[in-house]
Amino acid sequence: MAEKPKVYDSVWQALAKDEAEAQTMRLRADLLIALRDRVASWKVTQADAAKRLGISQPRLNNMLRGRIDSFSLDMLTKLACRAGLKVEMKLRKAA
Repeated sequence: MAEKPKVYDSVWQALAKDEAEAQTMRLRADLLIALRDRVASWKVTQADAAKRLGISQPRLNNMLRGRIDSFSLDMLTKLACRAGLKVEMKLRKAA
């Protein structure tokens, strides 16, 4: 009889080695999406957006392409603040 495949609550759990890494990846992805949307709302060139954020245009391109492995949670938080976003975190007891 075949073994049942493992079921994950999120794609991040499937990719991560443990729950802490999965949560960090999810937070980074959420910040990256918010930043991408914010930059798109500026309607400026990538070069101008990169200047506004204080990063290089190739680095901005990595962010816009969703390369979360290229950015730490700390760096994404800094970029969100530079973009005029407010970052908040909610904590709750694990189920």
